[in-house]
Amino acid sequence: MINFWLSIAVFIVVYGFIIAEKYHRSVTVWVAAAAVITLGLINQKEAIEHVDFNTLLLLVGMMVIVGITRKTGVFEFLAIKAAKKVKGQPVALLVVLPLILAVASAFLDNVTAVLLMVPITYALTDRLDISPVPFLFAEIIASNIGGTATLIGDPPNIMIGSATGLGFVDFITNLGLPSLIILGVTSVIMALIYKRELVTEPDKIESLMALNEIDFIVEWALLKKSLLVLGLTITGFLLHQALHLESATVALLGAGVLMLISREDPEETLLSVEWPTIFFFAGLFILVGSLQVNGVLSYIAQNLILITGTNVPLLGTLVLWVSAVASAFIDNIPFVATMIPLLQEAGELAQIPMESIWWSLALGACLGGNGSLIGASANVIVAGIAERHGNPIKFVEFFKIGFPIMILSIIIANVYLYLAYWL
Repeated sequence: MINFWLSIAVFIVVYGFIIAEKYHRSVTVWVAAAAVITLGLINQKEAIEHVDFNTLLLLVGMMVIVGITRKTGVFEFLAIKAAKKVKGQPVALLVVLPLILAVASAFLDNVTAVLLMVPITYALTDRLDISPVPFLFAEIIASNIGGTATLIGDPPNIMIGSATGLGFVDFITNLGLPSLIILGVTSVIMALIYKRELVTEPDKIESLMALNEIDFIVEWALLKKSLLVLGLTITGFLLHQALHLESATVALLGAGVLMLISREDPEETLLSVEWPTIFFFAGLFILVGSLQVNGVLSYIAQNLILITGTNVPLLGTLVLWVSAVASAFIDNIPFVATMIPLLQEAGELAQIPMESIWWSLALGACLGGNGSLIGASANVIVAGIAERHGNPIKFVEFFKIGFPIMILSIIIANVYLYLAYWL
């Protein structure tokens, strides 16, 4: 019983440190992971067994592929091309740039996508002499919506897929439609909110239109190799269940082949991997493992079943809304890491079909990230870049836009789940 309460106490303290952000979250989690092993809450063998290497290696593989591809200038090319297609009109650009980012988030991952898109956004808004803040808000929201649609788009989905065996096709088939609907609704809302602010001088538009997007492609040979490997990797994700391969294997194979044929310096390439994020995940899996070993998750699961019984729509709705609200105020990664084994236990206890419950968790956690500035990793990254550019984003400022949009998104998701699975 002591270990039961001690594991809860450690987890709560870690959450407090993560929210306070006084120390880097990766450091906090790793100290805590070492502490739970030292305190005997989980032994080292059990700790390693609870680390989800499929999630970690999938992220590493995709980060390497994107890190090499970004050197070609293709992402800058796409942004300039999109801006010229809409004649440099700021309101239209507010719709197009987040749309590009949403697609990139779905097929790369949203953290990598915002790292690529935000600097480009600043270059475009500087040329048009307009505030970048509306674009940053729209891109944060679009990155989380786009990431919801696929297995690899958002870390919570990677974790759910790895734990449940649901594949790339399962995710895009079941979550693609609601993500597309929510993205469309959100785009209209953002355009209506900011259309009066996004006004620029004709000469600024002419300056943008004069750019030649081809000039931004700096390495054509590397671009061809990167696009070939990226296309084959995405194809691998689509077929990985039929091929009986884990998604991490596909990503690592793609990354390895691209490093081989591009002859990029391995040391330099591996610097493009967000290693703090990888180690944060690993430590977090150990912390959640200590909760599972000491019966905490089993206890919560039993009480969850007492509330919902075998009522799948009630359980799914509860998971959706709790996930969304919780993910708005705490990073959705540790929340989902906690919920996965909890729901697995609940499903075993109640003996109910769980697929729609996993979609509820994915929709709630990913879309809930739009509820506040600390709701998802992509949000925090954009805020950090904005601060370095002299445009600090205030928590309340984003909350006024993000939270209502998040609530609307969850309502749409709830209707979709009911009509598609529970009617």
